[in-house]
Amino acid sequence: MTEPSRIVADLVVERLRAWQVPRVFGYSGDGVEGLVQAMRRAGGDPAFVAARQEQTAGLMATGHAKYVGGIGVCVATHGPGAVQLLSGLYDAKLENQSVVAIVGQQTATPLGRAHQQEIEASRFLSDVCERFVQTATTPEQVPLLLDQAFRTAVATRSPTCVILPHDLQLAPVPNRVVDNQGVIITAPGLPPARVVPHDRDLSAAAQLLSAGQRVAIVVGQGAYGAADEIVALADRLDAGITASLLGKPVLDERLPFHTGV
Repeated sequence: MTEPSRIVADLVVERLRAWQVPRVFGYSGDGVEGLVQAMRRAGGDPAFVAARQEQTAGLMATGHAKYVGGIGVCVATHGPGAVQLLSGLYDAKLENQSVVAIVGQQTATPLGRAHQQEIEASRFLSDVCERFVQTATTPEQVPLLLDQAFRTAVATRSPTCVILPHDLQLAPVPNRVVDNQGVIITAPGLPPARVVPHDRDLSAAAQLLSAGQRVAIVVGQGAYGAADEIVALADRLDAGITASLLGKPVLDERLPFHTGV
């Protein structure tokens, strides 16, 4: 019995691994059947977390980006499945979270004839995924679009989308890329930027805190990884602490000077 050839859906899974995606949230459907089957063959790397519906999958991916860190990834089929993603993707947009949506589409041949559940996904997703939304048309194009979607999501802290027609997911991947095909070679990976304040801004903040009386500290998501420094500051200033929703996991709320969210 011959081994099945490597298909585009397998290539997508390999790219998710290269971007160190631990899990993907989604809901099965005809438009993403090839991709879901490829993830099952992958043996949990990345894990496929099945949601009750696509809206939940989008919210779960955004929640992953908020509270676990890294990039949230969600999958939805074409038509109404893609529409259901909007709530989660708008949450990512408004909360400045890095999320990549992989959306299915009808097979390419009948597109434009209002085929079963066909909608022009790139158009209605262009607002929520304004930074990047593209439809793949060839196997060689898929790595480039996925890498660009991930890079854009990381760099702009916003949701992005790649649309994969069903027949493209099942198409074989060429063994090699010929130079004259006009294919752009790309590689995954982009570390998030490290934002460092100017010295004058640090000095101004220190002066303001030193001059304050009955200081209160509001902890947001930018404080991740600085719990010890925040506790030391609160102790020195005899300050109370509260947290935003996204800053909730930063500190233990059982601390005597923590008032909760």
